[in-house]
Amino acid sequence: MPTHGVAITVPEPHGAALQEARDRFGDPLARFIPPHVTLLPPTEIDAPSLHDFEQHLEVVAGTHAPFGMTLSGTGTFRPLSPVVFVQVSSGISQCELLETAVRNGPVVRRLDFNYHPHVTIAHNLGEEQLDAAFDGLVDFRCTFEVTTFELYHQDDDGVWRPLSTFTLEG
Repeated sequence: MPTHGVAITVPEPHGAALQEARDRFGDPLARFIPPHVTLLPPTEIDAPSLHDFEQHLEVVAGTHAPFGMTLSGTGTFRPLSPVVFVQVSSGISQCELLETAVRNGPVVRRLDFNYHPHVTIAHNLGEEQLDAAFDGLVDFRCTFEVTTFELYHQDDDGVWRPLSTFTLEG
C-alpha cells in the first residue's frame, strides 16, 4: 500500500543547508527525505482514502493561518531513539494545532511517541556521527514564514516527493 506523510517543508536556502548537513553527517537518507517538520508521520493510505484525505487537508489549511517559524540549535531523542534534530523554537503551538487537525480526519494514525515538532538531521547512525550532528548545528538558526504544508508520497525508489501543496488561509 502506498506510504504518505504530511509535513511543513523547510524553504530554501535553509532546506538545502540542512540537507547538505545531514548528508555530511553520513545519514544515508539525506537525499531521500527533504528537510521538514512532520505533521503526519509515514502512513499507509490506500487510493480510495487518499481523495477524502486530500479534501480534509484542504479544510485544515483553510482554517489555519500562516505563521512564523524559527529553527534554532539542536536537540536529541537519545537514548530513547537515535535521532538528532534542529529544534523548532518558534511556531511550536501552531505546529501542534496543525498536527492535531491533520490526524483528526479520515486517516487515523496512532503515534509511537508524543508529538514534538523538529527537523531531523541524523537518524539511526553511530554515536560519534550523532554527536557530530548535534555539535555541528548547535549554532544553526533560521526564521521563515510558513504559508503551506505538503502531502508527500514515498515513491518506489524510496524518495519522498510532494504530491500536493496546501496553502494556509485561516
